[in-house]
Amino acid sequence: MPLKTGRGAEAPPFLVMDVIAAANARAAILPPGSVLRMEVGQPGNGAPRGAAEAAIRALSAGDPMGYTEAFGLASLRARIARHYSETYGVTVPAARIAVTVGASGAFPLAFLAAFDAGDRVAMAAPFYPPYANILTALGMVPQLLPCDATTRFQPTVAMLERLDPLPDGLIVASPCNPAGTMLAPEELAGIAAWCQARGVRLVSDEIYHGLSWGSVAESTAAAFSDSAIVVNSFSKYFCMTGWRIGWLLLPEDLCRPVERLAQNLFISAPHIAQVAAEAAFDCAPELEANKDGYRRARAALLEGLPAAGFDRIAQADGAFYLWCDIGHLSNDSLDFAARMLEGAGIAATPGVDFDRDRGHRFLRFSYCGEEAAMVQAPGRLKAWLNR
Repeated sequence: MPLKTGRGAEAPPFLVMDVIAAANARAAILPPGSVLRMEVGQPGNGAPRGAAEAAIRALSAGDPMGYTEAFGLASLRARIARHYSETYGVTVPAARIAVTVGASGAFPLAFLAAFDAGDRVAMAAPFYPPYANILTALGMVPQLLPCDATTRFQPTVAMLERLDPLPDGLIVASPCNPAGTMLAPEELAGIAAWCQARGVRLVSDEIYHGLSWGSVAESTAAAFSDSAIVVNSFSKYFCMTGWRIGWLLLPEDLCRPVERLAQNLFISAPHIAQVAAEAAFDCAPELEANKDGYRRARAALLEGLPAAGFDRIAQADGAFYLWCDIGHLSNDSLDFAARMLEGAGIAATPGVDFDRDRGHRFLRFSYCGEEAAMVQAPGRLKAWLNR
């Protein structure tokens, strides 16, 4: 008799991980520099030096690096709370901060505490794939809101008003992955007010904060709603992907539920990563220098890609992605990405990872890798497409 498998076994893959594997395999058989890595949102620079040195000092001092409290080191939580005051002018108590195993560890905690199996959670499409994949694995129902350039790939209150029945939750991301677009403060405030008035739990993904390019101001949902869940991470602006460290800013009613879940699912985030993360807040000059590199790479791509045939690019307000409509070049982004890797030596992520219905005509380029490599991309693409 065959053995049963659980609902989680049916979770779709996160296709960018497959692209990484294909790019690794190709890079292994070619000279260094042959493959430009534009498939993953991983900064080319590692953790800031001050963060690494803080970890080295702690290890050298013989700190045993044991479990911390489930919500993390008190000093780190206090420093995150201070960050909200300094950056957004929002006062939040450290008691509402939960340090997590990256944003990836934050989402299951938030979803389990806020929603039940069968609950509908709305989100714009295109979207970050693990939103829907985690919800599905937990028995919840992703409710996709097809968005396009007319709304800058972001949801609107008018769009939410048309939903029947209303969702139990809404995920917003600003800046968003994959399109890099942002909600203006008044738009986020309007969405937060709509959710509050209708009992819809708002989850605001803010992991790309710090990486915006001036056209739209950054704002946090915490400024507009006491019931919103805010997710953030040290992976993007702080360049600490492999340290697996992030945080939640929780509403009062979810603090103890999330704490109980964290105690059982993760115990705590890695102690050494928490030490490094606290120090990272004092590394602004290095981090801003990294950001300047992304800004230059972005400018080079926005100038060069149209001449190479990629002239339909979403308004890239923030993050470090370009979301390109390639419908005039291909109607199969999986095949196009595979051929581009082989023919041009450029790894990018097919749009079907982010939009199951329309992603066949989109491609996402990440430009947070080595700046010199990013600048090469338009020339390679132009040569490959014979333009």
